[in-house]
Amino acid sequence: DKAVFYQIYTMRFCGAPAENDGIVVPRIKKAAEWIPYIKGLGISAVYFCPVFSSDSHGYDTRDYRMIDERLGTNEDFAAVVKKFHENGIKVIIDGVFNHVGRNFKAFVDVRKNGEASRYKDWFHIDFGGDTAYQDGFYYEGWEGHYELVKLNTQNEEVMKYLFSCVDMWADAFGIDGLRLDVAYALPLDFLSALRAHCCEKCNDFFIIGETLYDDYGALLERMDSVTNYQAYKGLWSSFNTNNMFEIAHTLKRQTEETIPGAHPMNFLDNHDVSRIASQLCDRALLGVLYSLMFALPGIPCVYYGSEWGAEGVKEKDGPDDDIRPYFDYPSENELTDLIKKLIIVHKENIAFTEGGYRELYVTNEQLIFEREAEGQRIIVGINIGGAPAHIDFDTGAAGAVDIMTGKKYSLEGSADMGPKRAYYWKINDREV
Repeated sequence: DKAVFYQIYTMRFCGAPAENDGIVVPRIKKAAEWIPYIKGLGISAVYFCPVFSSDSHGYDTRDYRMIDERLGTNEDFAAVVKKFHENGIKVIIDGVFNHVGRNFKAFVDVRKNGEASRYKDWFHIDFGGDTAYQDGFYYEGWEGHYELVKLNTQNEEVMKYLFSCVDMWADAFGIDGLRLDVAYALPLDFLSALRAHCCEKCNDFFIIGETLYDDYGALLERMDSVTNYQAYKGLWSSFNTNNMFEIAHTLKRQTEETIPGAHPMNFLDNHDVSRIASQLCDRALLGVLYSLMFALPGIPCVYYGSEWGAEGVKEKDGPDDDIRPYFDYPSENELTDLIKKLIIVHKENIAFTEGGYRELYVTNEQLIFEREAEGQRIIVGINIGGAPAHIDFDTGAAGAVDIMTGKKYSLEGSADMGPKRAYYWKINDREV
């Protein structure tokens, strides 16, 4: 709950070819080479997108028990995880349980043996139909993508198999948790059973579920966190339209009605959407936007490269190479320096990691709210406007210090904010 995550799209990060050529190359070792940089950022947990043998992008699994040949061997990945642990960094990986690739062994058996296959009930199959692949039967693909064959996760044999794979990952690699791909599409009873199984094996095994704009409640009853797409949309959209009411409404609804006390995973971009440096209309507001994201209730996650402002646009029908690039080396600039400081401040202040949320003031261009826990109060002030703003609002306190700059403020009924600025005012009632 108190971690700051760093997401890596493993295949492209490591420079793997787009299609699985079957040649074993230990490209995953590149992740270990980045550990000093990742540790220097202050990151406490890394999330690797798919690492298991697949046909192409990683979400079309061939073998859940073998690291993708393009990344190396199981032993190579275990060594990388060990190095992250030695540097105090947790590791979670993608659990892609909703679907597999067409070259998944059980599905290959169905293609070969049809109704005689012992694995026919592992999938959603109609032997009276067909698909464009002309297998002689129809099967359900994920959201109409027939290269992604939907597993029957309510089949007891499938559940046991997948749970045994998780056991193998925990034992062989020492992973600390999972990010469940398209968790919103998985049956709730499957998620409940998976949670119970993981807790029985390891009490602190961390599970994050991918969900989009749906109600998060049912998933949060069965896992530790969810991907906060509601806040993601509100964050960049509010800044682009000069409408801070949008993100304020989302935060108020989440903290008061839908998921009070939860720790959703907050992000500004990931491997499925445009990079925030390309999404944001005014690049001068990047630092302000990151400052807001790190101050929200939940777990911050930074997508590799975005901490130095890497750009990339999600194409509707094209490949995702632009948003999932290969970088020879990490880069650093003023944005990186700011994010380093935001990470330190986030981890060192319980108001950010455990505090509640209370809106104090909102206009089109300004948002002010309070985070409080165990007597620590931090007031967050955001001004996305191009002009200074004098704000009248009631803090109930006189003295404060901006923990990002060390500058002291008096907040007796009002505050002055510079243009395109973010403030973290820590309240000190004894000092004006």
